[in-house]
Amino acid sequence: MPIYGMPSMIELETVQEAAALCSDLKLSFLELNTNFPSRHPQLLNPQELKSLADVYGIFYTIHLNDELNVADFDPHIAKGYRDSVLEVIELAKKIHAPVLNMHLSGGAYYTMPDRKIHFFEAYKKEYLQGMVQFRDLCTEAIGDAPIRICVENTSGYKPFQLEALELLLESSVFGLTLDIGHNACAGFADEGWILGHADRLHHMHIHDVYNGKKDHLALGTGEMDVQKYLQIAASQQCTVVVEVKTVEGLCRSMQWMQQNQINL
Repeated sequence: MPIYGMPSMIELETVQEAAALCSDLKLSFLELNTNFPSRHPQLLNPQELKSLADVYGIFYTIHLNDELNVADFDPHIAKGYRDSVLEVIELAKKIHAPVLNMHLSGGAYYTMPDRKIHFFEAYKKEYLQGMVQFRDLCTEAIGDAPIRICVENTSGYKPFQLEALELLLESSVFGLTLDIGHNACAGFADEGWILGHADRLHHMHIHDVYNGKKDHLALGTGEMDVQKYLQIAASQQCTVVVEVKTVEGLCRSMQWMQQNQINL
């Protein structure tokens, strides 16, 4: 069975507010999002988070900063991003968060008269070396802790990103996140590759989409075959974030799940 949770929301200022809503909706976990200024790991008290988790009967996953560029060619910049991830790993150990969700940066690009050239593609050897260094740092930091870093699809993987993913997945601490809305908006470009590695699919973001453009809609209000992806989530025993960005939309999504007899 999938385990369902909710994202951090800009409407809810505190973790306690979010945890209370999570419990009220009978969801199992809250995905803390480090893009929020108040969710930086150095500002979060692990004991307070654990106490809230106990009070509301939930657990946490963590969404890493969207802008992470852990293979930047500037070693100082790469180190800053990598240190940020290592700091979140230490927090995850303390609060028993099983999943860290991350985006895979496409990096900067060079604009030619007829095309754009990604620096990571032009200097792929150096890029992939950086990704291996990041992988090995995370593998050592996580050790035998039950934590996975799951990489989320966004706007369609470039070939150099798929090569990087293959290298990351050589470590058991890395896995995959399938964001079904991003997948749809990218013309389902990533679905075949991700499902071809279904044994590494551990996390999912679900939300509806309309016309391949309007994203993060409440479940049942767009064109997605959500049931199809929930079956995949069930087969892989994924943690699933109902990634609707408003309280009203999340509540509406939970009503849709209830109407469709989806067990939480």
